[in-house]
Amino acid sequence: MQDSLIPTFAEEKILQAQGYRFIAGIDEVGRGALAGPVAAAAVILPLRIRAGWLKMVRDSKLLEPEKREVLSVHIHKAAIAIGIGFVASEVIDKRGIVKATHLAMRLAIKQLSPRAETLLIDYLHLPGVRLPQKGVTDGDSLCISIACASIVAKVARDRLMVELDKTYNGYGLAQHKGYGTEEHLACLQRLGPCPIHRRSFSPVKDMVNS
Repeated sequence: MQDSLIPTFAEEKILQAQGYRFIAGIDEVGRGALAGPVAAAAVILPLRIRAGWLKMVRDSKLLEPEKREVLSVHIHKAAIAIGIGFVASEVIDKRGIVKATHLAMRLAIKQLSPRAETLLIDYLHLPGVRLPQKGVTDGDSLCISIACASIVAKVARDRLMVELDKTYNGYGLAQHKGYGTEEHLACLQRLGPCPIHRRSFSPVKDMVNS
C-alpha cells in the first residue's frame, strides 16, 4: 500500500556512485488547488546524514500538519541547500498549470547554493534545465530527497495560504489551503472568486464566464 512505503537513499546512492555530490530532490504542491500559487522545493541533503527524524519522513500528503512542521525544521537545519519557488495564480491562468509547475521548480533550483549537480524529480522530466535529471515514479514515497522536498514545499505553501487568508478572509483559505473542499466551494458560491482564485480552473472558470 502507498502509505506503507518508506523513502530511502537508494536513488541518491546510485548517483553518488557515479560521482555526484550535490543531488537535489524536487517536488511540487498546490497543483490541483483552486486558489493560490503552485509551489516547488528543491532539497540537497548530506549523503552521509544520520538522524532519527529521517525515519519519520514520508510523502507530505501522508503526514499530519504538526509532523510536517517538525520535519520541515529538521530538514532546514540538516540540508546542504534548500530552494523554494512560488508561481502565482495569474501566471497559472496565463501559462497553464504544467508550465507554471515547471517554472516553480526552476525557481527553486536557481536558489540552491551550492548548485545542484543532478536532479531527482517526482515523476516529471523538467524541460529547460541542462542538469542531468531523473523522474522517479512515486518519488515522494520512495526517494528521501524528494520526500523532504515535498514536506518543505507543503509547509511553505500552507504558511503562505494562512497569510493570504488574512487578506482574502471569508474563504477559509487557512483551513483548506485553496483546495476544492465543500467549505471552499460553498464560500465561492456565496462570495464569488477573489484575486488569487485560478480563473482557468473549474468551477471558478464557470463562475467567471457565467
